[in-house]
Amino acid sequence: MVAAMVHGLILSLGLIIPIGPQNIFILNQGAAHRGMRGALPAVFAAAISDTLLILLAVFSVSVLVLAIPALELGMYAIGFCFLLYIGYSIWKSSFSVRSGGASPLSARKQIVFAISVSLINPHAVIDTVGVIGTNSLHYHFFYEKAAFAVACIGVSWISFIGLAWIGGWVLSVDGKGHLMKMINCGSAIMIWGVALFIGYQLIKRVIEIAL
Repeated sequence: MVAAMVHGLILSLGLIIPIGPQNIFILNQGAAHRGMRGALPAVFAAAISDTLLILLAVFSVSVLVLAIPALELGMYAIGFCFLLYIGYSIWKSSFSVRSGGASPLSARKQIVFAISVSLINPHAVIDTVGVIGTNSLHYHFFYEKAAFAVACIGVSWISFIGLAWIGGWVLSVDGKGHLMKMINCGSAIMIWGVALFIGYQLIKRVIEIAL
């Protein structure tokens, strides 16, 4: 059981460290709201979405998504559109105010955006299923799988809370918001890059299925 928890901890840390749309969005909202409190809707929405994905991956239910081509294509198409829109929103927010780096989103928009970059991001879903789900196959007993899942979920929650806090801290040392504006612009470009890659994979999968 302890080995399963350590395994989940190390694996999740390796997956959460790379900067992706999900991490960028949480960091951005932490800065926009000048601290973690205002960004809590985004933090909770992203963490709960990750929790759902991890549970589905560990207990193998989400494998069904990858087994049905229509669902996979739908995820790619919706993810492509959402990421384009999120990138545009972050880019636009960088220039919508004179200082602070970004205009804060309402709680409702935070939740919608956080869910979209978590559940409608094909790479996040496939990575969770392919990496966490595959590694969980090493454990045959329920309590071992549960310990593995709890460790992965714990890392996810702590990481999102930390990212929101870091966003607020960056803004506190960058009073005029120049650094956050640069981060936001870079974040938008990275998200657009991910969207374009997803678009490429969507076209590739359509061709593969057609052939």
